[in-house]
Amino acid sequence: MGKVLNWLLPHPFLTALLTIVWTLLQNDLSWGMFVFGLVLGIIIPIGTARWWPDRPHRLAGGRMIVYCIIVIWDIIVANVQVAWIVLTKPNNKMSPAWVVIPLDIRTPEAITILAGTITLTPGTVSADLSDEGHSLLVHALDAPDVDAVRDDIKNRYESRLLEIFK
Repeated sequence: MGKVLNWLLPHPFLTALLTIVWTLLQNDLSWGMFVFGLVLGIIIPIGTARWWPDRPHRLAGGRMIVYCIIVIWDIIVANVQVAWIVLTKPNNKMSPAWVVIPLDIRTPEAITILAGTITLTPGTVSADLSDEGHSLLVHALDAPDVDAVRDDIKNRYESRLLEIFK
């Protein structure tokens, strides 16, 4: 039974996500749209499973929800901060900086989520990943203290991703 279930649902989270997104995109909350979304949610992961050989085996779902809430909050706060900087701070008083973030995380999924989180947060953007995947280059709009930016990213995001993807 376990092998059949793993074959039918190689990526259960992706199946659920595809079903929900399909149903919401249709603007028609009917059983027909839900069932069709579920069929797509089963067929697409089965068809793409061979290209996902290194999927994470254990993912802390509860911690991922907390991480998402923190990221959403940080995006809201950063929007206000960037708006304030743009409206009140003259260009000659700004301190843009390139920040190198040494990475403790090694899984490609965790690195991708970290880079995406940094880019989604206004005022910072992920620019490059080292060839070995050991550091991430980030540009900060206004960073008078580069070490504080690095430490904030490592403590607020990377440490949580280490717990999620252990």
